[in-house]
Amino acid sequence: MLSIIVAFPKLDDANKIKNILVRNGYEVALSCNNAAQIISLCGKLEEGIIICGYKLADMMYTELFGYLPGGFSMILLASAKRLVECYEPDIIKLAMPLKINELAVAINNVYHAYKRQKKFSKPKERTEEEKKIINDAKTLLISNHGMSEEEAHRYIQKISMDSGNSMVETAEMILILK
Repeated sequence: MLSIIVAFPKLDDANKIKNILVRNGYEVALSCNNAAQIISLCGKLEEGIIICGYKLADMMYTELFGYLPGGFSMILLASAKRLVECYEPDIIKLAMPLKINELAVAINNVYHAYKRQKKFSKPKERTEEEKKIINDAKTLLISNHGMSEEEAHRYIQKISMDSGNSMVETAEMILILK
């Protein structure tokens, strides 16, 4: 099931959107005002929808979008002027002031797209050997660079996404370069 995360520079605004969504039957995993919390939670979730404003407390929506893992979509809520500046085709754009039915349609469209995608593609389970390679790379990062387990996982995940390699390939590179 897709998790919904709501983020705006003002926490009150995030909570208002969250409350509207909850009243309309949606389950919201988090409402916050910074990207760090979103990135942290995304590492624990498989897929979801980020509903956010143009600028959060710690980064712009474009930078946050670059950090999102593959199973996440973004719905950007901003003024029409700001939306014109958004050139990323994979971001869903909704103009403020917000109409709840437009947001509901956008969320439902994302949900149905994921449902269709999951129907046709099941993720490949990692073998025990692949899991061991990733864990060995995490252990190396933890011991040599003082990272937490979560930070090491995120690091491997980010490098993997940036390079277009799988997490296993990235972990193997980390182990070779130790």
